[in-house]
Amino acid sequence: MKKISMLAVIIVLFSGVAVIAGDFTDNGDGTVTDANTGLMWQQGEAGSMNWEDALTYCEALSLAGYTDWRLPNIEELKSITDNSLYMPAIDTKYFPEAQSLYYWSSTTDPSSASDALCAVFSDGLSVSYFKSGPCYVRCVRGGQ
Repeated sequence: MKKISMLAVIIVLFSGVAVIAGDFTDNGDGTVTDANTGLMWQQGEAGSMNWEDALTYCEALSLAGYTDWRLPNIEELKSITDNSLYMPAIDTKYFPEAQSLYYWSSTTDPSSASDALCAVFSDGLSVSYFKSGPCYVRCVRGGQ
């Protein structure tokens, strides 16, 4: 029988959906890698900006010797939230500056082209928000 280590992976049931928190490594260069997804994340905060500026910011980011950064899609962004945590719903050991606010994803709301989906870092849920409004930004590389 195969053993599963609960130290590396935390499974939380929230509204009937299993949410797997990341297995993070601080790379010591302003980035964090999630072993579960293979994604590398910007560790620090990029601040608050509208959706178009967030896309441009991530595409222009040069961090830790990499220039292939992008704005994450909603599923990638939610993969770093942890529904067992609250205010913020993210591991602040790896993301110490995380805000308990909305973070942009690259995912346009399918029901409204003027809105995009955001992860809410206070509770790990997602919402639709108007693209001209301000939300926080955390860039990612890899995956897709």
